[in-house]
Amino acid sequence: MSALHLIRHGAIAELRLDNPAKLNAFTVEMLSALEPHCAEIERDDAVRAVVITAEDSKAFCAGADILAWSELNAAEFSRHWVRDGHRIFDRLARLSKPTIAAIGAHAFGGGLEFAATADIRVMAPKATLALPEAAVGIVPGWSGTQRLIRLLGEPLVKEMALFGRRLSAERALAAGFVAEISEDPTASAFAIAEEVSTKSPRSVEVAKYMIHAAADEDRGAMIEALGAGMIVPSEDKTEGVAAFREKRKPNFSGK
Repeated sequence: MSALHLIRHGAIAELRLDNPAKLNAFTVEMLSALEPHCAEIERDDAVRAVVITAEDSKAFCAGADILAWSELNAAEFSRHWVRDGHRIFDRLARLSKPTIAAIGAHAFGGGLEFAATADIRVMAPKATLALPEAAVGIVPGWSGTQRLIRLLGEPLVKEMALFGRRLSAERALAAGFVAEISEDPTASAFAIAEEVSTKSPRSVEVAKYMIHAAADEDRGAMIEALGAGMIVPSEDKTEGVAAFREKRKPNFSGK
């Protein structure tokens, strides 16, 4: 059975695509598995970093399994397949933990959008990136025309989505989409994860919130999360909760 596995390696959580028979293409089951995996990672303070990988294949991820969506009607396709996928990928992108994607082979369509959710990416020399949706009569639906614009820029996204051209590892590196090119992206990604795991987890988390707010990645939630982090330790919050429980008027000190 094809799946998306959550595997623990001490302080590092691995999210591994496992559908090699279909070039690791996303099925409904794989997409559905990703959301609870994200929730589990988010709640576990022992997790310091997340590495996104795929089983050995000719592709890191060929996108979405055509058989999973080709028979859907317009309402099902837009309301469920596209919107659910977009929401779930956003959930991964907005994890408080740092994420690293190991792109060991081609990442097309939804596979590229999946890799784009990571904070940093490592790519094999012969891997390529593409948005081939127009070749089968659809358009990118899991943030290919949104998050990728911020990460790659309009010209490169147009080159892939409109003209069907592939982006090489060298060009992805030059564009800043990948941090490094490696003969063993998975080993390199785990090395990066090990290194970030030695940093202050709170510092990394807050820095990620600040950067996401600046980059308009769920800015409202990021700003409110930062505000909540400032107000919860305050004496005013403690006094307000105590007054509520004791059914009295609070006496705020401003501390």
